[in-house]
Amino acid sequence: MKKPTMIIGKKQIIMTCLTLMLAAAVYINYITAPDTIKGGDTVKVAEMGDTENYGETEFVNADLSDENAETASADYFAQARLDKMSNRDEAVQTLQTIIGGGDLTEDEMVVNAIDAVEVSKLIESEGTIESLVKAQGFEDCVAYLDGETAKVVIKTEGLDKAQAASVKDIIMSESDVSAENIRIFEVK
Repeated sequence: MKKPTMIIGKKQIIMTCLTLMLAAAVYINYITAPDTIKGGDTVKVAEMGDTENYGETEFVNADLSDENAETASADYFAQARLDKMSNRDEAVQTLQTIIGGGDLTEDEMVVNAIDAVEVSKLIESEGTIESLVKAQGFEDCVAYLDGETAKVVIKTEGLDKAQAASVKDIIMSESDVSAENIRIFEVK
C-alpha cells in the first residue's frame, strides 16, 4: 500500500518563514519596549531643563467654548482612534489578501510580506509614542506615522517649547522620522 506523501511547496515554506519572522519581530519589540508599555514603572524620557531645539513647532488650537470643549476633545480622540484602527485593519486585510493570492511570484510575496511587517512596526511605534507622551503628563494623545512623517495630536491646555521638544524627542527615538517632518497639534 502506498503511503500518502505530503508535498510542501515553496509558497508554504516562504509563508511559514515570514510568519515566524513577524512573530519574532513582535516578541523582540515587546521585550525591548519601555516599561510603561508593559505596565511597569514610568520611564523618564527628557528632563524639563533639557534644551534641545528640533526646529519650529506648529500649534493648531481648537476654538471651542468651555462647555463643549471637554466633550468635543474626548469625542475627537475616540473618533480618531476608531478611524486609525479601521484604516490599519483595511490595510492589513488588503495585504493578507494579496499575500494569500494564488498567482504571485516569490518576489512579489516577499515584497508584500515586508510591507506587512512595516505596517506592523508603524502600528507598534504609534502605540509606544502615544504611551510615552501620556507618561509625560498629557491627558490624551493620538499619533500617526507613515514612515516619512509623524503627526501627533495632544490634549493639553498649553504646550510650551520644552514640552514640544520632549514630544519630538520621543517621536525621533521611536521612529525614523526627522525633526522637520514632525507636526504637533494641540486640542483643548
